[in-house]
Amino acid sequence: MQARRPTAAAEDHLVDPEVHVESFRQAREARRSELAEDYVELIADLIGDGGEARQVDIAARLGVAQPTVAKMLKRLSEDGLVQQRPYRGVFLTEAGQILAAQARERHRIVERFLCALGVSPEIARRDAEGIEHHVSGETLEAFRQFAEGRAGA
Repeated sequence: MQARRPTAAAEDHLVDPEVHVESFRQAREARRSELAEDYVELIADLIGDGGEARQVDIAARLGVAQPTVAKMLKRLSEDGLVQQRPYRGVFLTEAGQILAAQARERHRIVERFLCALGVSPEIARRDAEGIEHHVSGETLEAFRQFAEGRAGA
């Protein structure tokens, strides 16, 4: 005899309030850190490629206006993640370099996981850009193990 699949009504029940609160708290925290991670990761990439990250280059790559970049760089500077030097561009602090490396690794794991599922590399790259900020460490580790297992298969 086959096991019965739960009905849609059983799958859609409301969870405990404490569980709901934690889920929404995690999502809000991810949204709050998402922009900072995207900026420091891009700044690290620009510095690695050309030795500096200029506000105009950041704006062009993110598809936003320079005043938007200036406002975010001010916030990142206040948070101790970047240093701005007149006429020299933007540089990452040690904390910024650590955050950029962590963001890059999260992105790499999610992208490899999506490719292991059969998603095309181009779509996996794009989708990973959003997903990387919203997965827990436990889920990220499961993604990594799955992708590594598929790479060896």
